Amino acid sequence: MKQLTRALLVILMISFGLMYLINRLNSAQGYTSGNILTIYNWGDYIDAELLVRFEEETGIKIVYETFDSNEAMLTKIQQGGTAYDIAIPSEYMIEKMQDENLLLPIDHSKLSNLAYIDPRFMDLSFDPENKFSIPYFWGTVGILYNPSMLEGKVITGWNDLWDPSLKNEILLIDGAREIMGMGLNSLGYSLNDRDKEHLLEAKAKLSTLTPNIKAIVGDEIRMLMENEEAAIGLVWSGTAAELMWDNEYLDYVVPEEGSNLWFDNMVIPKTAKNVEAAHQFINFVLDPEVAAQNTEYVGYSTPNKEALKFLPEEIVNDKRFYPDPELTEKLEVYENLGNQMLAYYNELYLEFKMHKK
Repeated sequence: MKQLTRALLVILMISFGLMYLINRLNSAQGYTSGNILTIYNWGDYIDAELLVRFEEETGIKIVYETFDSNEAMLTKIQQGGTAYDIAIPSEYMIEKMQDENLLLPIDHSKLSNLAYIDPRFMDLSFDPENKFSIPYFWGTVGILYNPSMLEGKVITGWNDLWDPSLKNEILLIDGAREIMGMGLNSLGYSLNDRDKEHLLEAKAKLSTLTPNIKAIVGDEIRMLMENEEAAIGLVWSGTAAELMWDNEYLDYVVPEEGSNLWFDNMVIPKTAKNVEAAHQFINFVLDPEVAAQNTEYVGYSTPNKEALKFLPEEIVNDKRFYPDPELTEKLEVYENLGNQMLAYYNELYLEFKMHKK
């Protein structure tokens, strides 16, 4: 027991020593708690060159961490172990974070570049007046397909996927809202529908799609589509743009029945320690030239109307990724369904996945 106690003391001493050394090194480089900015973002969702540029221009050191789902991000912020100064959640999660009092209001007077955001993407239902969030990227959920593998078949909407000729040709992303939304939209219902009869109808219809489904996957959908392991994939628009850049045979369509119009916004968590630097960074990202560079790197659609002037014409004129307002009006933002209804969505989705197996 004494040996165990002694070993634990040694470990603690080493840990404190390392923490002291790190703090000394940071201080020697001019970094203190006052000029460190901690950012929590999706993986590979910003051009790293811009992080370096911000550090060089401001003298503020960036600590950058990533998450792979809105739910994982929420849990980490709820726990409060790390004081993130900026996070970049999606719209329905922003609404949930507001409800749980996890966000600080954003001071628009400190964001001179906010004027460059297209008014279409401001003052949306999940954050009226943008009190707590500022647009970062937006996009759609749609169908990526390889016409050369479909013998001339044209894909225009969700219901085309039920064609018996597509047996074992479809890949689905592993997401309850996306898949249940596809089922609901294919029936003419809202992807935020709370009517349990409609939801059961959507699940039943999805179950009839299983012969055409090759697999339900995560990020590996990129590799599988690129290697032509399947002809069709349900994906986010940014994923589609990235894959189409590498494979000229791929095409993307926003389903005519409707789909998800999603937004990722920058927020300041309530536990932030450097609120001033958070505003500086948000304003930096809103600069049109910075936003254009970031857009070319990430591949998603920018809400920054002035940034479009710095982007290649083939990007901004591509209606698949910058659809006309007539189409975007048919699309829906995910709403916060509440814990009980969200659990019901997840339950039906899991039943669908088990049926697939």
